Amino acid sequence: VQLQACGGGLVQAGGSLRLSCATSGTTVNFNNMGWYRQAPGKQRELVATITSDGGTNYVDSVKGRFFISRDGAKNNIDMQMNSLKPEDTAVYYCNARRGSVVITTFWGRGTLVTVSS
Repeated sequence: VQLQACGGGLVQAGGSLRLSCATSGTTVNFNNMGWYRQAPGKQRELVATITSDGGTNYVDSVKGRFFISRDGAKNNIDMQMNSLKPEDTAVYYCNARRGSVVITTFWGRGTLVTVSS
């Protein structure tokens, strides 16, 4: 299973970016997919998740600005990021989880988002 993230880049504060994560190597649906980020010198944190039935969850700092969506048939997710702030600067990682009793987690390579002030 591979997760391929793209869409990062350099943007000015107030701007927008759209991240995408495409899955390959499996046709089995993931229970939960999402985005995490890691800023320099900080721990990786959850940004947004979406379940197989479309339920979403966001970290408070991005609520109302970031919107996660999912193409369940393809196990692909996007995240629209609006009103970006310098503190959103981080490497963003795509994440996918499968299973209930035994949970298997997959990570994609990160994509760098840099927001200039």
